[in-house]
Amino acid sequence: MSAPPAPIPDYLARLNAEQREAVETLDGPLLVLAGAGTGKTRVLTTRFAHLLMTGRAFPGQVLAVTFTNKAAREMRERVSAIIQRPAEGLWLGTFHALCARMLRRHADLVGLTSGFTILDADDQMRLLKQVMAAGAVDAKRWPPPGLMAVIQRWKDRGITPDRVTPAEDTDFAGGRARSLYAAYQDRLKDLNCADFGDLMLHMVEILRNHPEVLAEWHRRFRYILVDEYQDTNLVQYLWLRLLAQGHKNICCVGDDDQSIYSWRGAEIENILRFEKDFPNARVVRLESNYRSTRPILAAASHLIAHNTGRLGKTLRTGRNDADGEKVRVVSLWDSEEEARMVGERIEAAQRSGHKLAEIAILVRAGFQTRAFEERLITLGVPYRVVGGLKFYERAEIRDAMAYLRVLAQPSDDLAFERIVNTPKRGLGDTAMRRMHEIARAEHIPLASAAAKLVQAGGLAGKARAGLSDLLHGFARWREQMGREGHVVTAATLLDESGYTEMWKADKSPEAPGRLENLKEFVRALGEFETLNGFLEHVALVMENDENAQGDRLSLMTLHAAKGLEFDMVFLPGWEEGLFPHARAMEEGGERGLEEERRLAYVGLTRARKLAIVSCAANRRVYGNWSSSIPSRFLDELPIEHIQREGSAGMARNRVVDMPSVFTGASGLMARKPRTIEAGAWEVQARPSHAAPLTVGERVFHKKFGYGTVTAVEDNRVDVNFEKSDPKRVLDSFLERA
Repeated sequence: MSAPPAPIPDYLARLNAEQREAVETLDGPLLVLAGAGTGKTRVLTTRFAHLLMTGRAFPGQVLAVTFTNKAAREMRERVSAIIQRPAEGLWLGTFHALCARMLRRHADLVGLTSGFTILDADDQMRLLKQVMAAGAVDAKRWPPPGLMAVIQRWKDRGITPDRVTPAEDTDFAGGRARSLYAAYQDRLKDLNCADFGDLMLHMVEILRNHPEVLAEWHRRFRYILVDEYQDTNLVQYLWLRLLAQGHKNICCVGDDDQSIYSWRGAEIENILRFEKDFPNARVVRLESNYRSTRPILAAASHLIAHNTGRLGKTLRTGRNDADGEKVRVVSLWDSEEEARMVGERIEAAQRSGHKLAEIAILVRAGFQTRAFEERLITLGVPYRVVGGLKFYERAEIRDAMAYLRVLAQPSDDLAFERIVNTPKRGLGDTAMRRMHEIARAEHIPLASAAAKLVQAGGLAGKARAGLSDLLHGFARWREQMGREGHVVTAATLLDESGYTEMWKADKSPEAPGRLENLKEFVRALGEFETLNGFLEHVALVMENDENAQGDRLSLMTLHAAKGLEFDMVFLPGWEEGLFPHARAMEEGGERGLEEERRLAYVGLTRARKLAIVSCAANRRVYGNWSSSIPSRFLDELPIEHIQREGSAGMARNRVVDMPSVFTGASGLMARKPRTIEAGAWEVQARPSHAAPLTVGERVFHKKFGYGTVTAVEDNRVDVNFEKSDPKRVLDSFLERA
């Protein structure tokens, strides 16, 4: 009589058939295509534990690679829970942490000692500036951040200075980028230092050039586990391929449909060519989604199917309550109506007992958060910005605010001190100290002290010219504000002061986003009748912005949302040029479009119960009102799984020439907005009312709230506001309630 089969361990019994296949396929190369919400982390940690529990490997014989320290900690805790003892002696961590650990053992092979220092971003930049100065490179014409971006891109691709080919080279500094890179690397070695990119680059070079070292690591690691394989860059790919050539027991878990980080070096081709890199590789698809309802999954799957560069899978729901609400597609008149719609639905959800922590607003670009932040503050809804700063806390916005504070109030010393040398005007510590000494001695504002210092000849050269230009600029801008208003003047000030040019010259990945934020900042000014009104508003926003813990809504970009999930998700701004983003299309062509579509897929699959997508017919994106065309992604959503709201006809309108009259979701007829030219910036007022406001009508003002019209004189309206004193305002700043 044969023995009864051994009972299945609890940790395997909890898996579905697909997950269990991925866990128990231990020998040879394995690619686990894990769709959104299909239990990727459970598979990875259970597989790790299974290797240990079955005796296939000791803890130190498994190399487990993650992208974040948080993911590494979570994996360690889960493995420990399954094996019911602390998981010690593991080679588990991020790519860079593991390479740093390996490099300490072989540092001498790349000219370092085991005690080398890892430089942070500030030290890297300071060292690069020294190298450029030694090479007599004009830092104004060739900004150091631009060269640093080139060097880091080479390192992400596993390219040392001697491997830079003409095809990889750039014309930076007249074609001297490669020699500057070599000089930078030499200085790092002289100082016994490595920057972040060196950790992987050096280890790849060691494994390439020293077969005995590679063989040593082959003997050590019997199994390799890799999380988020679709996000690997070329140097990470090379490192993994070299280490996997021993036993070839490499398991990569990832989702080609969620590859959204090409802008920081990720190569989707790494996951697409896995079967070519590892012949006879097995592919397991995890397609049972335990997060979202059937309509959400159907919408996401139908959308992503339009991509050609993918391995292919179709998500199906694993939930018992799969039949949920359809994906809402809401079409609105403009971005302000969109912010109100989102705010009203959040308030309604809150009143119905929904936790704010289970609600998220996911935007394509950082500048979009401002409209929603201000609406949430007006409504008193607590929120947090995930993965970034709140709009008015961002450095470029604080700088722009400081410029406007000096414009409005020349005696604002704190604001003047912030911007007097931003951008650089050659003012060092000595010049600043002399300004402060004059101000204290004569009891005058810092700006007046600066003027005296210039007049007295207390400064020379670049510093005197720069400070003089700034002071004359403020005089000119104040005079311009009296003629042309605060919005046009603010746009002119940011341009003529050199501030926007500073960010245009910055080649870091964050610079385009900062410029977008500045354009949104100028747009925000257009909503206020005076500069002082705007400054007061921002001060109140900052004051009312509580930092309380507890139940808070999440506001973030789609990139920051990857890996998170919420019951209710708002996806605003689905219009051509914004999403898909114009810059991604211009720089990436068809590849850029496919990555934007993957970003849309990520956004939809963050929602458990309800996804609300919205588009606006008019949006002030770059400081101007302009007609918007609904995103092509809306056409790619399956009709049977979406519910159109607002002006459904508008959402389907794909023609470029927008109609001159549009019926908004509110039912009001409104004319096309008029445009006011403002130099390089274009600022537009709200569209005029189709019918004049009349006495007794209820209206809404973005700052003062709801009120009732008591008198009308041309375009000036007297309003009794419910939560503010009676005021006379321009009708263009009022909306019918």
